[in-house]
Amino acid sequence: MKIHYTLKKFDELTLDELYQLMRLRQEVFVVEQNCPYLDADGKDKHGYHVLGKDEHGILQCCTRLLPEGISFEGYASIGRVANSQSVRGKGEGKKLMIFSLIQIKQLYSGAEIKIGAQEYLKSFYENLGFEDVNHAYLEDGIPHLIMVLKK
Repeated sequence: MKIHYTLKKFDELTLDELYQLMRLRQEVFVVEQNCPYLDADGKDKHGYHVLGKDEHGILQCCTRLLPEGISFEGYASIGRVANSQSVRGKGEGKKLMIFSLIQIKQLYSGAEIKIGAQEYLKSFYENLGFEDVNHAYLEDGIPHLIMVLKK
């Protein structure tokens, strides 16, 4: 399966893209992880969205790129990283994050980047250049870490 990545501001998303985006995030974060939470947190409108679609136009993976001060004071951030089950274990998560890192560095030039990562993905993010800043926390019952991209 070939995934094609695009970047869109919130108000550039079509209704179908917004629906697929919310559906994928709910499938991963709410249903699979059995974690009822309010995904529509008001931050989507402030950022950009990376959409990874297959050859049929179906959304398979996504991220949300936010400017400084929306999720973390003084840092831009990448969040809502989601991959459908059909692309997991095929290297698509790494491709998604590399594309997202390139985009966020262009969008918010000079901004440092911070993420709130699920703890079990620590080594995945370390391999992308992030470092744990020793701030562990629970979010919706799931262990998370604050990580910052090394310069």
